[in-house]
Amino acid sequence: MENKQLFYFVVGSQHLYGEETLNQVAENAKGMVADLNASGKLPFMIVLQPTVKDPQEAYDVMVKANTDDACLGVITWMHTFSPSKMWIAGLKVLSKPYMHLHTQANRDIPVEEIDMDFMNLNQSAHGDREHGFIATRLRLNRAVISGYYKSERVLNRLAVWMRAALGVAESKQLKVCRFGDNMREVAVTEGDKVEAQIKFGWSVNTYAVGDLVKEINAVTEDEVNQAFDDVKDVYDVASESLDAIKYQLKEEIAMQKFLDKRQCKAFTNTFEDLHGMEQLPGLATQNLMRKGYGYGGEGDWKTSAMVRIMKKMAEGLEGGTSFMEDYTYHYGEDEPIVLGAHMLEICPSIAKNRPKIEVHELGIGGKNPPARLVFESGIGDAIHVSLIDMGNRFRMIVAECEVIPAIADMPKLPVARTMWKLKPNFEIGTEAWIYSGGAHHTVLSFALSVEHMRYFAEMMNIEFIHIGKNTTIESLKQTLAANEVIYAGYR
Repeated sequence: MENKQLFYFVVGSQHLYGEETLNQVAENAKGMVADLNASGKLPFMIVLQPTVKDPQEAYDVMVKANTDDACLGVITWMHTFSPSKMWIAGLKVLSKPYMHLHTQANRDIPVEEIDMDFMNLNQSAHGDREHGFIATRLRLNRAVISGYYKSERVLNRLAVWMRAALGVAESKQLKVCRFGDNMREVAVTEGDKVEAQIKFGWSVNTYAVGDLVKEINAVTEDEVNQAFDDVKDVYDVASESLDAIKYQLKEEIAMQKFLDKRQCKAFTNTFEDLHGMEQLPGLATQNLMRKGYGYGGEGDWKTSAMVRIMKKMAEGLEGGTSFMEDYTYHYGEDEPIVLGAHMLEICPSIAKNRPKIEVHELGIGGKNPPARLVFESGIGDAIHVSLIDMGNRFRMIVAECEVIPAIADMPKLPVARTMWKLKPNFEIGTEAWIYSGGAHHTVLSFALSVEHMRYFAEMMNIEFIHIGKNTTIESLKQTLAANEVIYAGYR
C-alpha cells in the first residue's frame, strides 16, 4: 500500500465537561490510534484529528478531509456525549467514505472504582447513539462497526472497510481506454458512460486501433529483448515460438506506453477490430493485468474498470484477481461444475503454478496464432463480481464460489482456465445469477470478499445483490422486486 494514504480519526465531545475531561478524551484517543496503528491488522495509517467540540470544528475537519488528497476516509467515534446538531454542517459536506466506530477506550467496567466522573468521560454507549441518529436523519451512507477496538473482529472489519474506501479513491480518478468499440450486437457490455462518470468517476473513451499500431511499430528490438528477459524470469517459455512471443511483447510495450501517456489504468479491446495488428493481444494483456491494469474483453469497459479497482483494493493480500468468463458446464454425477476461461486473457495472478507461454491457433479474429499464458488456477473460496447497467441505476452482483482442482488435463484446450462450484449449489447459483441479469464477464477474486464489495457498493450508492450459501430463489426474487420499487426514478 502507498504509505501516503491514510484515514482521519475524529473524536467527538463537547465543552460541557470541562478542560480536565477534554484533556483525558484527547489522551485516550491518542492512545487508541496508536494501538490501532500498531496492531499490524490495518492496511493504512490512522491519523488523529483534534477533538470536535462545536459545530465549526466539526465542519472544518470534514472540509479538511475532503481537500486532503491523502485522506481516503473518515472514522468517527464519540468518547463522550456530543450533541449531534453540531455535526450537521460537517457531515453534509463530507464527500469521503465515512465510518462510525462504536467502541470505547476501556474494555471493562472498573467495578470497584467506577463513579460519575468515569461515567461522564466514558459514555460512548449513548454518545454514539446520538451521533448515529443524525447520520440516519441525514440519510448518509456510512458503515457502522461495533465492538472493542482492539478485538480481532473489529480490526478485520475495519481493514475490509479501508480497502473498499481505497477502491472508491481509485474509482474517482480512473481512466479507461477502449481500443475500438464493443463486440457488435452484444447487450451486457454496453452501458451509459456518462452516467458511469457521474456515479463512479470513470472517464471512459475510445481510441483508434490505428494509433496503437503506430505505437507497436515504433517499439525497438532492444525494448523487446529486455521485456523477453523479464518474462523468462516469471514464466516458462516455449522456445520454438519466439517470434510470436516477441510480437506479443511489442504489443504489451506499446499498449503500456499508450495507456501511461493518457493516465489510463484500464483498457479494453475486441477481436472485431484488430486492423494493422498481427495477433490478438494475449500474453500482452495477461502481463499488463499482472502489473495491475484492468482489462475487459470485447469492449467490456465496466468489467475492465472493476478489474483495476479490485486489484487496487487487494494490494498486499494473498490470492489473485482476474478478468473471467463462464464458458461451459460439467454435469457429472455429483454437483455440476463451471469451466471458466477466456480466449486468451486470464491474469496469471490466479495461477496455481508457474505459467507457460505457448502459441496456438485461435479460431477467431482472423490473425496469426497468438502467444498466451497457459495455466490452471489456484483453488479455494472466491467471489465473482459483475457490474451491469439497469438503465436507471447500476447493479453490482457478487456470487460466492469454491474453485476446485481441474477434473482433467484438457490437453487440447491451451488457455488459462479455472473450475468452480457455485454456492449454495449449481441450480440456485445459476438461476439467481440469470434472474439478477449477471453478465458472462466477471471479475474473479481469491483476495477479496463479499464484504469488501458490499462496502464499496454502499459507498458508491449502487444496488448490491449477493448470491451465497443462504440464497434462495424466493428471497432473491423478493429482493429484486423490492429494488425495482426502491430505485424507480432513481439516478
